[in-house]
Amino acid sequence: MKVLYVTSNFMCRLPSKYSLQFERDASNGSAVGPYVTNKHSTCPPSSLQPFPARMVTIERVTDESHFQDVRLITFDVTDSGIQYSAGDVVMIEPRNPADSVDQFCQLFHLDPHKTFTLKPNDPATPAPARLPQPCTVQYLVERYLDINAVPRRSFFQLLSCFSTDEMEQEKLQEFSSAEGQEELYSYCNRLRRTTLEVLFDFSRTTAAVPVDYLFDLIPEIRPRAFSIASSQLAQPKHIQILMAVVQYKTKLKKPRCGLCSCWLAAQSPEKGDVYVPLWVKKGLLQFPADIDTPVIMVGPGTGVAPFRAAIQERVASGRKGNYLFFGCRGKTKDFFCGAEWEDLQQRGCLTLYTAFSRDQEHKIYVQHLIKEHGDVVWDLIRNKKANFYIAGNAKMMPMQVTDALTSVFQSEGGLSNTDSENLLVELERCKRFQTETWS
Repeated sequence: MKVLYVTSNFMCRLPSKYSLQFERDASNGSAVGPYVTNKHSTCPPSSLQPFPARMVTIERVTDESHFQDVRLITFDVTDSGIQYSAGDVVMIEPRNPADSVDQFCQLFHLDPHKTFTLKPNDPATPAPARLPQPCTVQYLVERYLDINAVPRRSFFQLLSCFSTDEMEQEKLQEFSSAEGQEELYSYCNRLRRTTLEVLFDFSRTTAAVPVDYLFDLIPEIRPRAFSIASSQLAQPKHIQILMAVVQYKTKLKKPRCGLCSCWLAAQSPEKGDVYVPLWVKKGLLQFPADIDTPVIMVGPGTGVAPFRAAIQERVASGRKGNYLFFGCRGKTKDFFCGAEWEDLQQRGCLTLYTAFSRDQEHKIYVQHLIKEHGDVVWDLIRNKKANFYIAGNAKMMPMQVTDALTSVFQSEGGLSNTDSENLLVELERCKRFQTETWS
């Protein structure tokens, strides 16, 4: 954010990136609704032209008594032109909730139904690619401005430029100073306070912000990536995701919510059509083309999503040698797709190892299973040239599973610590050891 400091207590702001020309100033044009469709486009869906996929079902796959709410969501991508394979990810554009949109519009005295055209103030500045022209205020606030994100330091710096209230300006300048970063962290980051909440806290300053500066002040909503949890070979018209609903408490009264997960979880496709803009990107995981190559997949929790896609794809094409290490808290609480895994195991299509960490006095995790079945793992990697995959939370699990794997190299293969590390490096170089983790 470009801000010029002129004196110790006065800051001169640069011109805004854009000017909003409302109906009386803009050329005539129809208002844009909240769901712009791409059903008739000849181009493959992308960030600029997402496909409005109809939500078919949204099913809770954790027990109602379980602390975590995880959903298996199915989208209809018929006639979208989308092609995907196991390991790919689907990108989804989230929405700000209706109450946040209403509060924001009230705060800035904006009519959500009003139409505007965006005009760059610098000819070298392009108009936002994702924003249709003309556009409604409702569309802008609901689908573009990231008002529920935690604001950055530059936000407070620019906001202070508009303040006519001495106390508010002093606090905003403190938050934007190098000396005030600890105070800013306590006020904003630690509590996960949102941009909208900050604007309410500094209401006198907010009232003085020209709407032309909204694009300078608030960033664009970023799309969210989800591992695809289905195979196009098995379900040619659908894409499925396994999504944990993000909701937690801080010292603030209102619970914190994940923008995308809470928006999707609030939808009820059985009550009427719900369309979700999405497109597909290549993921990090690549599964072997050779039909005879076994795959060892370690996917605790929602980390099992890309492996569900891989297993469905491999089973549909008649491939055996599918080994899944799955971990969760309890068999009756969060054993995602448990009936599906057990059915595949009975049919001889899958070898399943499960770690239900809370179902006994001592905790069992997937890394313990790797060591327990080290002879099988070593034989698959050494003699049958299996690929090894890890997916899931990036905190401790990936390193613990990797350590368990190198321990197997030593206990079952008789390798030294150095040779075990070298083998892991070689497997990674050959794409036989792959990880996909997220925080």
